[in-house]
Amino acid sequence: MITGMADKPEIDGIVLTEAQKKSRRQRSIAIALALGVLVVLFFAVTMVKGPAVLVRPM
Repeated sequence: MITGMADKPEIDGIVLTEAQKKSRRQRSIAIALALGVLVVLFFAVTMVKGPAVLVRPM
């Protein structure tokens, strides 16, 4: 007889230690900073090239 998902035991999942949480947060901050630097770099290169970046021969 199928009774559904109510009979399955609850699983709490993975519980991280404080060191793992800190490491994850530091990694997330590093990725965000790297992404921000990349965005600023692309913006700066676009501004240096000026509107001529859109003028190309067909």
